[in-house]
Amino acid sequence: MSTDLATLRSLAHLARLEFDETKEQQMLGDLNKILDWVDQLRQLDTTDVEPLVHLSQEINVLRPDEARNTVSHQDGLRNAPRKDSDYFRVPKVLD
Repeated sequence: MSTDLATLRSLAHLARLEFDETKEQQMLGDLNKILDWVDQLRQLDTTDVEPLVHLSQEINVLRPDEARNTVSHQDGLRNAPRKDSDYFRVPKVLD
């Protein structure tokens, strides 16, 4: 399975990539190598291989999510560079 220059240019347009002549030829070679490798994988017999659901047998042990306020409102505003009574002051973003 190989890709021609027109297909590469179409893919580059979709991905918003630009190549010069030398990089285009190099990218075409690399893309064809990747496609050849995928074709080799496709030819492998995987009939007795179970589908992979997780990459490892590790199980995440998560604590229950409990809402708690560890910093008081006053402590949170104490080190603010700019504040306005009960709120942080930030630079204007929209006009």
